[in-house]
Amino acid sequence: MAQALAYRPFGRDTWRDPYTLYRQLLERDPVHFVADGGYWVISRFQDVFTAARDTERFSSAQGLTFQNEIEAMGLLPTLVMMDPPEHTRLRRYVSRGFTPRQVATFESALRRYVRDRVAELVAEGTGDYVAALARPVPCFVVAHYLGVPDADRRQFEGWTEAIVQAGAGGHGEGAPQALADLYQYFAALVDERRRAPGDDMLSELLRAGPGEDGLGTEEILGYAFVMVAGGNDTATGLHAGAAELLTRWPVQRDRLRRDPALMGNAVEECLRLVSPVQGLCRVTTAAASIEDVELPPGSRVLLCYGAANRDPREFGLDAEDFDVGRRIQRMLAFSSGPHFCLGAASARLQGRVVLEELLEAAPGFAVDADAGTFADGAFTRRYATLPFHAAA
Repeated sequence: MAQALAYRPFGRDTWRDPYTLYRQLLERDPVHFVADGGYWVISRFQDVFTAARDTERFSSAQGLTFQNEIEAMGLLPTLVMMDPPEHTRLRRYVSRGFTPRQVATFESALRRYVRDRVAELVAEGTGDYVAALARPVPCFVVAHYLGVPDADRRQFEGWTEAIVQAGAGGHGEGAPQALADLYQYFAALVDERRRAPGDDMLSELLRAGPGEDGLGTEEILGYAFVMVAGGNDTATGLHAGAAELLTRWPVQRDRLRRDPALMGNAVEECLRLVSPVQGLCRVTTAAASIEDVELPPGSRVLLCYGAANRDPREFGLDAEDFDVGRRIQRMLAFSSGPHFCLGAASARLQGRVVLEELLEAAPGFAVDADAGTFADGAFTRRYATLPFHAAA
């Protein structure tokens, strides 16, 4: 008799290999009930894809983790914790700054920053890839979008790190001072942008105008918090995970170096296999049937993107292999449907620029994944440290 599966939330000590459990869930228990947590885990690609797009039956309004973090943290609902029509209204304003065309205008500044960071890392010969590159790059990007002046960047980075670390497990109250400081800072910055608008996202949101269909200060502050809390650790996870993949699959790395036209494809493949956000929860508003299993209304359901993105039913028998030539029609690194990640174009740009500059400056680089350590948190899989060598 096969041993019963038991899903446990992952953390710093278990993120090294979530994939053994994912394989078992995909094959043996695709709609898995966690009795001691009172929630379900769905893992097959089509099931996760369908649920992510069905906001009527799979709601985000009661929180995205294993509890209702809106109540637990005393927060006002933010964009990611809303359902239509409120979500639709706010997203319409926010999305204006995240079109691929607008993201592309930032590429030259990003490339200069990345090139400088890579040059410093390569000059040292060895170092921590996370501290030197994978963590600073997303922080630079988020600060740019939010219009944080250069003089405030170091302070902003400190707040960001405190909030990301404390919020990794869905417990943002672990950084009360950083939260308070960040909200106070952005409240002042919003007031400044009212007087002197710029070309950043805060100014764009303010241009939406006051009134019934516009954005209030609290909504703008909530958006800024989402950017800080959600735009940093996820991209850090992508950059470090991509470096690991290129180290573990040298034939694919050589193929990419010989044919740079594959870079866009390679970034998609990195996103698929790394899946920085390994899963988020929804709550059913009505009964739902998945794989002939009946989920009652009020069920908390973990959409396991990390497993779904390795489902051989969607990606073939080599789904766990890294293939820079793979043609990916759809995947779930950014979820799907109304809650498709607003930062997708930015993440893709970051991934491409970092890999291009890294392979140009250190084509023989290697990271030591076995010696790396992971950050805590049940939903985002990312390295906290990752030893780097400029020449393997």
